[in-house]
This record gives sequence, C-alpha cells and structure tokens, in this order.
Amino acid sequence: MKQIGIKDINDIFVGNAEYDNGPTGCTVIISEKGFVAGVDVRGGAPGTRETDVLKPENMIEKVHCVFLSGGSAYGLDCASGIMEFLEEKNIGFDVGVAKVPIVCGAVLFDLNLGDSKVRPDKNLGYNACKNAYNNNFKEGSFGAGIGASVGKLYGLNSAMKGGIGIYGIQVGDLKVLSIVAVNALGDILDNGKIIAGLRNDENKFLGTEKEMIKNYNKTENLFGQNTTIGAVITNAKFNKAEMNKIASMAHNGFARAIRPSHSIFDGDTIFTLSTGKINADISAVGMLASITMENAIINGVKKADSKENLITYKDLKK
Repeated sequence: MKQIGIKDINDIFVGNAEYDNGPTGCTVIISEKGFVAGVDVRGGAPGTRETDVLKPENMIEKVHCVFLSGGSAYGLDCASGIMEFLEEKNIGFDVGVAKVPIVCGAVLFDLNLGDSKVRPDKNLGYNACKNAYNNNFKEGSFGAGIGASVGKLYGLNSAMKGGIGIYGIQVGDLKVLSIVAVNALGDILDNGKIIAGLRNDENKFLGTEKEMIKNYNKTENLFGQNTTIGAVITNAKFNKAEMNKIASMAHNGFARAIRPSHSIFDGDTIFTLSTGKINADISAVGMLASITMENAIINGVKKADSKENLITYKDLKK
C-alpha cells in the first residue's frame, strides 16, 4: 500500500480557482469520458446540483464534472461556466443537436468570512476548468477551501481556518483518492486528538461536543455557517448503485475526523467517481474511501493558511 496524488489517477483533471477578495473559490474534477458516480448527502443543510441524476433508477449513466464551491447557494452559478468550458471541448451527453455536459456539484457557506458580496460565479467555474487542464491544483487555502473554517459553535472569533485537502492510496492496481473542502461546525481530529476547532481566549481547545452537551437546553440558529463537501475518486469499476453505497461508507471518514459531523447545520455531502478501469471488492473500496477521506480532511486543515486573520493549525504549531 502506498500513498498517491491526483496525477497518479489517469483520465481526470482537477483544478482550483479563487477570488482572494472574498475569499471564496471553486474546485472542479473533470472526466472527458465521464465518471460513473454516486452521492450521499448526510448534513441537514445541503446545497447541491444534479444529484438526482445519480439515483440508480435514473437514465444518465455518467457525469463529466463534479465541482465543490464556496458561496452557499450562490456558488451553484459556477456550473454555468463549467458547462460552457466543457461544451467548447465537445464533452457531454449526446442528445443529437448538442452534447450536454452533465455537471454535479455541492456548495459550502463561506460568506461570513470576508466580503459576502464576492461569490463564485460563471467566470470562476470556467477558470477552474482552465486551471484543471493546466494542472493547477493546490491544497490548503485554495479553490473551494479558501474561505472554509471550522469550530464555529460560538462564531468565527473562536473558530479556526479550514481548507481543501487530498489523500490517496494505491493497493496493487487499485487506486482510491479523496478530495475535500473542510468547513465544519465541529472540531477536526487526528488519531482522536483535536488539531483544529473551537478555542478559548488562550487558544486552548474547548471541545465542540462537550460544549454542545453542556448547553443542550439552549437553541441557536447556526444555519449557513458550515458544510464539508468532498469526492472520492477510484479506478475501480462499479455501477451507480454501488457508487452510492461507497459514498455512504466514505462518510465514516467524516465521522472519524469531524466531531460532531452531519449536524442539522452542516450540509455534508460526498460524491464518488469511478473511471472504471479495474475490478475490485466494493467493501474494500468503501473502507479505503473512508480512510482517504479522513486523512484528506486532516490535510486540508494542516495545510491551510490564514484568511481574514483566522487562526490556523500552522499558527498553533509555531
């Protein structure tokens, strides 16, 4: 078993684009031939596009791009630029009079970090695709992770910076890689230890779960402040029903690295994407999906740089 990166998986293009003055951004994962894909939405406040096409009973078999974006529901506008870019490259589902790109995506809320009027749009989606073909992808405070934050139970003053991360594993000829934009209500844990999250004035971790239990009888509307979104990419061959099941198993990675995860105030969503090259056991791939997702979450936080003066993992390690 060895660790791999994006360039180790054939036939995919991954790219970021950002508006630094947001800060907000978009990340795209493109397949010219199309992915067999699945999705599992667990959070209580999701923002998604074209997830219904991934139901096993529906006609479309492959998608050409999955995007992750900031901007809350406004960020869904990125899809227009992505579709324009893919159509220019003659990529899409052939309907006779045109090739229609099948573009799925999910958004997170980052409007509270800086200028809420700066949002991902058609231009940003188009540029993310251009950057994907130029191998322009970085972890940390880039793409969909540029405006992400974590540990927001008591607001941004006690929160920390989130980010976008990847982690991949190869076993024999099987490859599984996760990419995730970490923007959680809860804390981020590495081997059971909090590494980023809710802090007091002395930068000591309070423990979001402990604080929620202590204040169980207090209600507060935290809607829109959160959501972790990601995708698992594999070269293993599965149908849509199986890819949906792998997406479900991948959420174990969320549960191990984010506490709490899947709250009513998070829109936690995971896509699964198959390039269909090799045969593999679904349970083994699902297990690797959860392992890679857990580690991608950790990487996204560890590699994040400060935006709008938000404290980072790197700051606490100095």
